[in-house]
Amino acid sequence: MIKNLLPILFLAGTVWLPGQQKVESLGDLKKLQGQVQKVVREKTAATVSLVSRTGASGSGVIVSSDGLILTAAHVIEGSKEMFVIFPDGRQERAKVLGANYTRDAAMAQLMGEGPWPHVEVGDSDSLEVGDYVVAMGHPKGYDPTRRPPVRFGRVMTKGGLGFVTTDCTLIGGDSGGPLFDLKGRVVGIHSHIAPDRQINNHAGLSGFKGSWESMVAGKSWGVLGGDARDPNRPVLGLNLRNTSGGLVVEEVPEGGPAFEVGFLPGDLVTAIAGAKVTQVGKLSEIFVDLLPGQEVEVKFTRDGKKLSKKVTLARLGNIYRNQRR
Repeated sequence: MIKNLLPILFLAGTVWLPGQQKVESLGDLKKLQGQVQKVVREKTAATVSLVSRTGASGSGVIVSSDGLILTAAHVIEGSKEMFVIFPDGRQERAKVLGANYTRDAAMAQLMGEGPWPHVEVGDSDSLEVGDYVVAMGHPKGYDPTRRPPVRFGRVMTKGGLGFVTTDCTLIGGDSGGPLFDLKGRVVGIHSHIAPDRQINNHAGLSGFKGSWESMVAGKSWGVLGGDARDPNRPVLGLNLRNTSGGLVVEEVPEGGPAFEVGFLPGDLVTAIAGAKVTQVGKLSEIFVDLLPGQEVEVKFTRDGKKLSKKVTLARLGNIYRNQRR
């Protein structure tokens, strides 16, 4: 595929490199081709196939010399161990660690002795619409007759919860595989594959970083698809409304954590867990990486006075249960 990249791009006309650099000449196209080839040459060894004991397969990428694997949460769902197959056919076992299902992010740890081939972790927040990316994985599972196929495309959109969409063509088995920028840094993990295989979702690495420590520690939480009614999601116990200066408290349900520490209707919440808040619809971006039982700082104003309180997050299902009593 790589050797055919140059004529395809040339026929497409003017294209763009990250940073809005025009690609208008044969020399520019050769430079782009060289960047893609370098990514493939250096990152293939760390792109692995993951197989569960039931035979279901996905993909993953190794991001540390001691064998930490990033993959999609739906790839490891229900498994405690996975078989890991390297591009050269070598097989190892990996212990499943934790997962943030709402982000479709998960980790596993190779059980054999390293060091292992690995890639650098990048930052998906730095991606721009139109940036070129390289997708790798093991479509339809490991195939000893070929290396992990390479798909080349562009960032199409950047959505909520850190997800990124690209026009890289993916199929079943690619899930959990890496999305690279042209510097060879993994910036996303393949998540939802569209029915037409043309526009696909990737869990951005910036989102992975918010859940990193909890996943390494073996914690799993959230719901695939981000169900807002997930009974296990963490909550403050505040009903909030958008205003120009922050989020005004409309109600403080009795028995909830915010009620216990003294929040009152009319308080104006300005920051939660160090993040400025301006829209109720954006709160999921903060809570997606938190767990019930964690303590967070909530900054707010009351009668013009700036205040803050520490709140221990509760489980949504428990709040509902307390309200029914």
